[in-house]
Amino acid sequence: MLMMAANGQSSTFDRLVQQFQQLPGIGKRSAERLAFHLLKRPTQEATALADAIRDMKENVRHCSMCYNLSESDPCPICDDPQRDSSTILVVEQPSDVLTIETTGMYRGRYHVLMGKLAPLDGVGPGELNINGLLNRVRDEQVKEVIVATNPTIEGDGTALYLAEQLSKDSIKVSRLARGLATGSHLETAPKAVLADAIQGRHQMQ
Repeated sequence: MLMMAANGQSSTFDRLVQQFQQLPGIGKRSAERLAFHLLKRPTQEATALADAIRDMKENVRHCSMCYNLSESDPCPICDDPQRDSSTILVVEQPSDVLTIETTGMYRGRYHVLMGKLAPLDGVGPGELNINGLLNRVRDEQVKEVIVATNPTIEGDGTALYLAEQLSKDSIKVSRLARGLATGSHLETAPKAVLADAIQGRHQMQ
């Protein structure tokens, strides 16, 4: 295995392993396997990966309306006149938007909170994109907000907080049906379960 260079600095290989270890779910063994895999592949494949990462960081941004990730602003969903602008589905992360879109069951718009309320971790309303949601509800003639935070303790707490805030504007607030098991996450839920949860959503107020 490639080790530290004689001057005490990390070798090129070790630096790559360290970078892979920064990725979620990647331990040292997995990082080493990825690094060895790239070493065995043609140079153009490795550089294509590097180019894709660079292009993503340079071109992908948060939509100024919904905070989903996109190369355009507003994002294609917010900019689509065929989407129902009177309904907003609220999720925790941009990955949840992609997950729900795969069901084909929802034709409204989205709002990404960029997290969930977690007081013990120092995450309060000010750390989330909640004010942006409240402003949209008041400015865009929204009739219903569907809260699709994950069915966890923190997700449920976030949903209750949003319902309380939105009640001041007399907006219908609904929650995805409990076809989603408590403690689960949207990105790992089967499409059929998500579709049933969207169709069977219940009103929170």
